[in-house]
Amino acid sequence: MSIDTGSFRWTSASRSHPGRVRQVNEDACLDQSEHGLWAVADGMGGHSLGDFASGLAVQSLMDLPAAEDLEQRVSVAVDWLQEVNRQLRAEALRRDVPLIGTTIAALLAAGSLCSCLWAGDSRIYLYRAGRLRQLTRDHSQLEAVRSRHISRSDETLARPRANLITRALGAEDTLHIDRTIVELLDGDIFLLCTDGLSNEVSELSIKKALLPGNCSLACDALIDMALGREARDNITAVVVRAEDLRSPDRTILRVL
Repeated sequence: MSIDTGSFRWTSASRSHPGRVRQVNEDACLDQSEHGLWAVADGMGGHSLGDFASGLAVQSLMDLPAAEDLEQRVSVAVDWLQEVNRQLRAEALRRDVPLIGTTIAALLAAGSLCSCLWAGDSRIYLYRAGRLRQLTRDHSQLEAVRSRHISRSDETLARPRANLITRALGAEDTLHIDRTIVELLDGDIFLLCTDGLSNEVSELSIKKALLPGNCSLACDALIDMALGREARDNITAVVVRAEDLRSPDRTILRVL
């Protein structure tokens, strides 16, 4: 699907797969190029509660109003995700279970800017001019250990499990959502994915999949690569491409 938003034309595609082990897909995704809005969520809680949580998070953003001001869009999105957090806490209490939760990673566009919002270890990458950069920082115990810059030997001794996350919707009464803003350039490609993909596919392989610039083919390639490994977790990818219609570097075909 593609849509023009101001001077930028957006193209995107999404794929989700339960993986090779799990019967239930607790991932959810949102792919709305027409609204400049994309998201992935990875639910947790077991017994179908994970897919309930991820679905609720994604559904809360579906009706996000369009706005020329990016900060206004972000503010509304954060408020709505805070409400999801309250609902998940209340539902866990009602069902007498320890946790009903989900990660969230969302990309919102307005004009020549976009913003990443996230809580948990679902990721957003930016592929620009041949370089891949992770825009989000995992809220996980493993990332916390890495950020301390401890020695390799110490990290081996105290290395936590990669799937122990420190932040998610539904995890605490107060939700903290990180955010960052990106000024768009022609040809920018974003990848939103759950850890079922990022744990299985290397950054080099991600770059190769994104290089041709075809969102649909990139999604297929990324999911296939993850399935070619153990794929013990659910796998979700959303690939988004921005084209600046007013860029002087764009090639114009003139028919004489």
